Amino acid sequence: MSKVVLGVFRDRNQAEEALSDLKEQGFDRDVSLIARDAERDQGGAEGQDLTEGAFTGGAVGGIAGLLAGAGALLIPGIGPIIAAGPIAATLTGVVTGGIAGGLIDYGVPEERGEYYEEQVRQGAILISMKSSDDKVDDAASVLRAHGASDVETHRVR
Repeated sequence: MSKVVLGVFRDRNQAEEALSDLKEQGFDRDVSLIARDAERDQGGAEGQDLTEGAFTGGAVGGIAGLLAGAGALLIPGIGPIIAAGPIAATLTGVVTGGIAGGLIDYGVPEERGEYYEEQVRQGAILISMKSSDDKVDDAASVLRAHGASDVETHRVR
């Protein structure tokens, strides 16, 4: 059985170091990142459909670039976000359900999904990854070692 591990970062550099560490430990195909796209947010992206556009750079872009499938989405009530990794495809399908909807599809309980969505709304970087039961503690340890808060694990549905 597999689980999803999540952690919240307030510091971009710590998130980048955690992603690098996770990739070195073989989690690279299963790691996802969600963060607000402050550059597009300040540029008046309201009303634009960003689901087709590729991410073009900026502070979060450097860390999103460490993962496959980085792209920009416009989430109602949150604004423009950057999503990278497997969760990016999930979010594209549930844009109206927001980040919480995508996390619920991953197996995260609704109230925790809403909590993580609020953290991203406030500017945090969310890193999540799917992991087998035997590696879930390793993944959570990497996140904590690099300063993640609210590190949790949930069974994947």
